[in-house]
Amino acid sequence: MIDFLRRIKRLINPPKPYNQLEDLKQKGLIVGENFDMMGQVIIDFSHCWHITIGDNVTLAPRVHILAHDASTRKFIDYTRLGKVKIGNNVFVGAASIILPGVTIGDNVVIGAGSVVTKSIDSNSVVAGNPAKYMCSIDEYLEKRKKEISQVPVFSDKYSLRKNVTPELKKEMNDRMTTGIGYNH
Repeated sequence: MIDFLRRIKRLINPPKPYNQLEDLKQKGLIVGENFDMMGQVIIDFSHCWHITIGDNVTLAPRVHILAHDASTRKFIDYTRLGKVKIGNNVFVGAASIILPGVTIGDNVVIGAGSVVTKSIDSNSVVAGNPAKYMCSIDEYLEKRKKEISQVPVFSDKYSLRKNVTPELKKEMNDRMTTGIGYNH
């Protein structure tokens, strides 16, 4: 009878799906408006209250943000902690790692696969392992705007959210003769 009642209770009140971001926020993570966290992002669960993320921030797939470093734990019985602050209007590329103690300014692009070991000034583009300054955000955007005028640009009908067809996928690849294009 008890098993039957549990089943009825689950039907009436099904368990809520796990929401990683909400769980992190309840534990102290601070996140601004328009935050986009893509798949397989890891935000340091055990020290998330040391992490602050601003407005209009995107974390691409597989980004890691760490607020602790346990490499010393076995040797000296202490774990190093560091606050992480990510400013406004920041894009962190896929598979990048942000280490403890790092502050990232506003209007920053971090290239895919970067390891951010030191703080980054506002209005910067960085990339690499360790991440290094590449150019200003203005120089980067000007270069990309120029590139857009020289390569094919595709409307949103060429996207998964609009159920792009196999024919449109082939057309995209055929038109991208330099290997680059843009989706709007």
